[in-house]
Amino acid sequence: MLKNYFKIAYRNLLKNKAYSLINILGLGVGMACCVLIFMFVQDELSYDSYHENGDRIYRVIHGSVPNDNATEGAEPSPFWVWGNAPVGPALKLDFPEIEKVVQFSGRGDLLLGEGDNLQQEEGVLFMDSTAFDVFSWKLLEGDPKTALAAPYSVVLTKSTALKYFGEEPALGQAIKASAVAGRSEDGDLTVTGVMEDLPSNSHFKFNLLISLNTFRQTRAEVFDSWGYVDTYTYLLVNEQFDQEAFQAKVPDFIERRNPETDSDYNYTIKLEPLSDVYLRSEAQRQPGETGSLTNIYVFSIIGLFILLIAIINFMNLSTARSMERAKEVGIRKSIGADRGSLIFQFLGESLIIVMISAIVGGFLIMLALPWMNDLTGKVFEINQLINWNTIPAFIGIIILIGILAGSYPALVLSGFRPVMILKGINKSNARGVNLRKGLVIFQFSLSIALIAGTIIVYNQMGHLLEKDMGFDKEQMVILDFNYDYRVTLVSEALKSELEANPAISSVAFSRSVPGSHFPNAYTTLEMSDGEMVGQAQPIFQVGLDFIDHFGLELVAGRAYSREFPSDSTSALVINEAAARQYGYSNPEDIIGKKFDQWGRAGQVIGVVKDFNYISLHREVEPLTLPFEAFASRYVSVKIAQENLPETLASMENVWKELVPHRPFIYSFLDEDFNQQYQSDLRFRQIFTTFSILAILIACLGLLGLATYTAEQRTKEIGIRKVLGANVGNIVGLLSKDFIKLILIAILVSTPVSWYAMNQWLESFAYQVPIHWWIFLVAGLISIVIALFTISFQSVKAALMNPVKSLKSE
Repeated sequence: MLKNYFKIAYRNLLKNKAYSLINILGLGVGMACCVLIFMFVQDELSYDSYHENGDRIYRVIHGSVPNDNATEGAEPSPFWVWGNAPVGPALKLDFPEIEKVVQFSGRGDLLLGEGDNLQQEEGVLFMDSTAFDVFSWKLLEGDPKTALAAPYSVVLTKSTALKYFGEEPALGQAIKASAVAGRSEDGDLTVTGVMEDLPSNSHFKFNLLISLNTFRQTRAEVFDSWGYVDTYTYLLVNEQFDQEAFQAKVPDFIERRNPETDSDYNYTIKLEPLSDVYLRSEAQRQPGETGSLTNIYVFSIIGLFILLIAIINFMNLSTARSMERAKEVGIRKSIGADRGSLIFQFLGESLIIVMISAIVGGFLIMLALPWMNDLTGKVFEINQLINWNTIPAFIGIIILIGILAGSYPALVLSGFRPVMILKGINKSNARGVNLRKGLVIFQFSLSIALIAGTIIVYNQMGHLLEKDMGFDKEQMVILDFNYDYRVTLVSEALKSELEANPAISSVAFSRSVPGSHFPNAYTTLEMSDGEMVGQAQPIFQVGLDFIDHFGLELVAGRAYSREFPSDSTSALVINEAAARQYGYSNPEDIIGKKFDQWGRAGQVIGVVKDFNYISLHREVEPLTLPFEAFASRYVSVKIAQENLPETLASMENVWKELVPHRPFIYSFLDEDFNQQYQSDLRFRQIFTTFSILAILIACLGLLGLATYTAEQRTKEIGIRKVLGANVGNIVGLLSKDFIKLILIAILVSTPVSWYAMNQWLESFAYQVPIHWWIFLVAGLISIVIALFTISFQSVKAALMNPVKSLKSE
């Protein structure tokens, strides 16, 4: 009997080649898309799961809350991952449930090597010696207990060791480093370990680790100051650790251990589990990349949509063609077949199609993996997908999809009454038509929601990339010399030589540029009643010409000037948000007020208009721009658009002449700034790509239904043509029913997609409005796509010879 079922299924597939192809291809593409999205989602959810003790690793995040002296309405500050160093050892002493503490400091890039092998290495961390006790990083060479113990010792990743030493053993070798940890002279680092490269699903990103004791050699005071922010702290706790009980003890701990207090705010800490770090952390100043849980939900929903659309195609075509097998069912029932055996047969046919689709989907996945890697910036391999752990799950999913897709058609077909069928009467046909209409509405509701979502995503990303940020970023070349004091010594000569080029309009030095890293400073400033009040805010230490160079608009006072020598020591420029932070709604009122910041004291001389120096995910925050000539990292060069290669070559020649010991490293500010939106741009690409695939799968099913409808109405079309109907009449006849369904789908999908995309936009401080016309456009696009899909079959039916049409039965 089973052999007979397979034979019948095989014959039906061959008999209806077009419909079989649509079903197999639609399901295959749908399953492939769903699996690819699953691989992406699974990778995002797996971040940091490779640590053996990951469930016992926490990190400290730092914040402050208003106390009894705070101004009315004062709010808690955002929590930071970046914080002070003393908190780590103090926690270890006071809480026996903490087994290990590991701390590190991100001290920027480092110039390594010498001669022709001189490179500015990114991803450099000063790391505690306990790192290998807490994190599951495998050392290929060296002793994990001592590798990061001694000053000026370094652990390289495998790829970094290959870069500098090739195939030679790196352990014990010396590598020259420029101005390590604040030393004014170059020095050697000793390679004490080589570790495996970090897995891609790690929120840590580094290429080498220098011992934290190296940093202690020159800045020992940092490790005793509760007010100095430069350290990340992670904890390994024991099995009995209770996070809620720990948090209840924090206030007493802070009061007992922290000698540095603020008159208005109390410093506090919280713990974040390692499992929350990548997707669920709301703390600022992350040491590595973070993901978006909202995006995970969006992609999961899209994957489910695609699979549902493919299953709906199968159900629609199966129920639509059920009448063709009605006589088969009637005859089999009349000779004794029971309903259960018929259901089993039709479900079996469904499973066969699903299995063939799964094989097609597997081939599509293998073909699509390189493209998926480029699209997501990740590395997916087929062995991640197919192994002994996943095979049972895939078999189960195939059976589930087969049952879901084939259950209704099987129930409909097996429920036909043999007497009625053999007489040519089928009362269940109307029910099948209504089901197909409902499924088409549901299918196109999903498609229209995806089209509207794509339009909104593109609008938002265009807004991010094109919004006036309040500063000049076009044609701005950034030269990175990484705080090298020898460059600072020749800064005036470098500026003069560069500005001598007619293609260069201005040059400025600064510690930070928009979009780059910046420190925070505690600044005391005079209030209107004469009281000095302290606040913390970001700080851009800038050169004399920075404000004019970047085109920042002054709303009060003046910029730094060579006409006022005291500007270098006792003047301060702030932005409007900083003025409001101190209670000055009118920027003019803060001019001349006293300030004290990082050992500099004087008066506020200017207020610049707020500009977006950070990404548009966040509002403009208070910012101070003190003039500091010897704290720079970057040279910003504004150049003309014409003859760009020649201008860059000229700049490099000047650099090599005045700064021969450093490589010429440059980038463009607009590209650097937009790197903050890399994950958003990737989201747009993935969202758009899979939305298009979902719509194509929906159109594939619509094509099958249109073909079947045209076939069912062949005789009607012939009669209408004989009575004078033209091609336009026939096309309209076959299209209007589908258009009605799509109009209903527009009404269904609009509120749902508006709500979903409004939730997505909440992650941006600066949002595009969701206009009503977006849903109208999405609906029109879906109508055009549907008309284009069914037009070929409609025109073909309309052009058919009516004589042949009337002979069709």
